[in-house]
Amino acid sequence: MTTFYLLCVVLFLHMGIMASSADQLRPGFYAQTCPIAESVVRNVILKAMIIDPRSAASVMRFQFHDCFVNGCDASMLLDDTPNMLGEKLSLSNINSLRSYEVIDEAKEELEKLCPNVVSCADIIIMAARDAVFLSGGPNWEVKLGRKDSLTASQDDANSIMPSPRANASALINLFNRFNLSVQDLVALSGSHSIGNGRCFSIVFRLYNQSGTGKPDPAMDPDFRSKLDRLCPNGGDGNVTGDLDKTPRVFDNQYFKDLVGGRGFLNSDQSLYSGDERSREYVDKYSRDEGLFFEDFVEGMLKMGDLQSGRGGEVRENCRVVNGEKFNPIRLERIRD
Repeated sequence: MTTFYLLCVVLFLHMGIMASSADQLRPGFYAQTCPIAESVVRNVILKAMIIDPRSAASVMRFQFHDCFVNGCDASMLLDDTPNMLGEKLSLSNINSLRSYEVIDEAKEELEKLCPNVVSCADIIIMAARDAVFLSGGPNWEVKLGRKDSLTASQDDANSIMPSPRANASALINLFNRFNLSVQDLVALSGSHSIGNGRCFSIVFRLYNQSGTGKPDPAMDPDFRSKLDRLCPNGGDGNVTGDLDKTPRVFDNQYFKDLVGGRGFLNSDQSLYSGDERSREYVDKYSRDEGLFFEDFVEGMLKMGDLQSGRGGEVRENCRVVNGEKFNPIRLERIRD
């Protein structure tokens, strides 16, 4: 009884810190100290998308991979050090994240104009919003005022971030840990409206779903044939396929594809085919893009409120804590 009571107290205090930290965030945080911050970030994202349209999806995903691991604190941007294994090379990040240099560029521009003011954590939040908007999705006012973490944890990233093999039930449980509802889960999964996925993430669906030696029965037969050609058994797992039919446009096509059995990832298709709780929202969003946009924005704001309550700083370089020398060798390793 005593142990259970202590666990409850710890959880209560942790939740209190999370709420207190989030309450300090507000729109227009840099209105006096760096009023051009948001326009600088948006211009950098626009330029990056012109050079490489895939960068929009990559940059948007940073918010997810950062905020779920010990709050929105830019811990995922830290490179490894001799004393710390960072999150970039975690199983959930090494094969799915790219375009770190876009955040670097935004930070460099802001350091020239407003040195030591805008945190890397806030740049991630702004960049994710801009990537969505510039891809045809909704625009919204972001809350800012975060500090950058002084450390990162590869173990935490590995244990928290879900696999593309995850089913709807596991995803619902994960989001519930962060006080995010089934509605939030499905709406935020709509981030896969843009971008690509790799063949290694779906080979099991095509040839050995749940250890049966057979394909996922939820897949549309024509779509399965298309994926067979793209991702043959024993083929190159790094080949990429579109996550929905309109991978450069942020819209509700993703949900229409799920209803039709054309979800690329198991974690996506399971939202429709694997659980009635999430299927309800997939159906709604497939019919009403405006509703999806509204709920997506609500979910992004909730996720942006996730804070650890730990101390932090405004990093001069997003890849290293202040006072540590930047090692470009690690940058090349990430890019490779």
